[in-house]
Amino acid sequence: MSQMERQESNRKWWTHNTMSYDWKDPIEKERFSSAWFDDADRRFIHASRLFTGKENPFEDLMDLPSLAGKRVLEIGCGMGFHSELLARSGANLTSIDLSPTSVEATRKRFAVRGLTADIREMDALKLGELDGTFDLIWSWGVLHHSSHTARAIRAASKKLAEGGHLKLMVYHLGGASAYVTMVRRYLAGFWTGKDLDDLLWRDADGFLARFYTRDSFRDLLYGFFENVDIEVFGQDADAVPLPRQIRPLGLRLLSEKKQIERAGRVGSMIWANCSRPLG
Repeated sequence: MSQMERQESNRKWWTHNTMSYDWKDPIEKERFSSAWFDDADRRFIHASRLFTGKENPFEDLMDLPSLAGKRVLEIGCGMGFHSELLARSGANLTSIDLSPTSVEATRKRFAVRGLTADIREMDALKLGELDGTFDLIWSWGVLHHSSHTARAIRAASKKLAEGGHLKLMVYHLGGASAYVTMVRRYLAGFWTGKDLDDLLWRDADGFLARFYTRDSFRDLLYGFFENVDIEVFGQDADAVPLPRQIRPLGLRLLSEKKQIERAGRVGSMIWANCSRPLG
């Protein structure tokens, strides 16, 4: 399958599958209404609470107080939760997504919230079509789904203003969820000719999803940036990798501090803060 075909498959997958944290417990609100977004946001914030121990860790990760009047590009707006945070900070925001469903959702969110931004359907591999440069490029759980992650990162590096930062999250190969997949599927997959990427993609969201170790992702980023800081974040399933039905019992046996510590060691997400592009 060519890269173009993979990217088209990505677009189709995300067009028909919204990232709204309602796979097992549907949101009983009118779709894309203000109440629907409130419920989706509540679920997302709850799932993220072990990142830093703060109610909304993205306020610090994005450094929202510093963004007033700054040009910000979000790659992969999804349902618009991060877009809203960035817009409310006073940033001059451009949000893009490969999926028309995500663009529609984010535009409707901004309409009901009374916010403004340039929200457009666009492939991250075509950032050169955007005018100017950006003080912050933000991408949460998106570029590892690209048909060519390295090219997307290179495209982002070329759109940073002097002193700007690229902040992004990708999936962690050393995370608990990846290990669970390998334990469940690796032997059977090995004897049927499937490689590790195939097995990990099958259990991840999206048409494809690359997983990185801390070292391999840092090495990739150093090909484009002089400064790279890496952290690992995780959720409940990383802190206590038990079946969903009994996981709450395991969580009750660990203090929040211990949950955060465990999630920070074997979390399913690598977050990187990159600056000073090369060349």
